[in-house]
Amino acid sequence: MEEKFKEIAARYCSLEASEITNDMSLRSDLGLSSLDTMTLLGDLEDEFDVDFEFTDDDQRVAGINTVGDAIELLREYVD
Repeated sequence: MEEKFKEIAARYCSLEASEITNDMSLRSDLGLSSLDTMTLLGDLEDEFDVDFEFTDDDQRVAGINTVGDAIELLREYVD
């Protein structure tokens, strides 16, 4: 799951999947905008056949700062 996540994330930045580490910031290290992050989440939903259920006041999206944060969120829905 982690490697597939990094392959998908690499589509949005100038790094190879093998260069992406869990402690990297989506914004400052990968250069993802808020829109890129939401699009990445949509790609993850498609790839892993999950449906992230966020409400308008859900703070989990705001709490996704690092690659590791995003992977943990994905694990909540896949496991």
